[in-house]
Amino acid sequence: MHNPLKIGSIFLDNSTILAPLAGITNLPFRLLSKEAGCGLVCSEMISANGLVHGSKKTLQMLDTIPEEKPLSVQIFGADPSIMAEAAKIVESSRASLLDINFGCSVKKVIKTGAGVVLMKEPERAELLLKAVRKSVTIPVTIKIRTGWDKSGVHAFRIAEIAEACGVDAIAVHPRTASQGFRGKADWSIITSVKKIVSIPVIGNGDIITPDDAVKMQQDTGCDGIMIGRAAIGNPWIFAQILARFRGNESFPVDFAHRFEVMSRYIHESVKYFGEKQACLMMRSRLGWFVKGLKCSSKFRESIKQISSEDEAIDFLKSYMKFLSA
Repeated sequence: MHNPLKIGSIFLDNSTILAPLAGITNLPFRLLSKEAGCGLVCSEMISANGLVHGSKKTLQMLDTIPEEKPLSVQIFGADPSIMAEAAKIVESSRASLLDINFGCSVKKVIKTGAGVVLMKEPERAELLLKAVRKSVTIPVTIKIRTGWDKSGVHAFRIAEIAEACGVDAIAVHPRTASQGFRGKADWSIITSVKKIVSIPVIGNGDIITPDDAVKMQQDTGCDGIMIGRAAIGNPWIFAQILARFRGNESFPVDFAHRFEVMSRYIHESVKYFGEKQACLMMRSRLGWFVKGLKCSSKFRESIKQISSEDEAIDFLKSYMKFLSA
């Protein structure tokens, strides 16, 4: 599993992948994941309509720097021609791979006919995939769910269509449309998709510890492991998973390293978003990184007012001092 993974023409150093997470997997967060050993980082979900209509905020989401390469950019939409146009914009932004969302079950995405709706409309899904595949030369991947019921029939049908349309890999999050993130992910769906297609299949869902990643790979035979929520506030999970795959124990993260990563997150966010916006974000986000630590609720309370980078770093230092005492 820590071996290189080839997706189309792209070779990844290892087969751990950061899932696209709305509002979270922006450039500063992707850099933390990359530094922790993640094989492939993914952008937040980006609206194809927003890209094609030139929305400044949407286009900014394509920002990338060489240090995070390879980068996968995920787009969502329902109209084949707009998706093809958006795909070209993504390719010209120097993304390494393009991912298409077939799994989002958020109401406002579903209303537009995008995301998981595509899984019950195979004809439109096929038109969309053909249009996108024709418009770009970079590898194209899709991220799907189980579908609209537990059987997995929608996943199996879309997987076959995707491979036939020239898609280079499929990520499977085996929960149904109505499950959202609730309930248990049914890993047997990943196993079944793996048997249906010959392109790489990436497993996603319910990986909370490094041991879960090893178990998923053993149980399903998947080619890659995609981590979403478990990486929030814990980017070093990638390094821990790689250690487990090499047969080593997954190491605990010491305070000094944890705070060094948090400081870098603050710094990169300020550099990227500007001090005002970054500090607003950090008021909630820094709290992710101290989950389970002593008096973490006090720390979370104290950072709710931060308004400068220096202030944020000072809070970090005093909390670290308290923990080391």
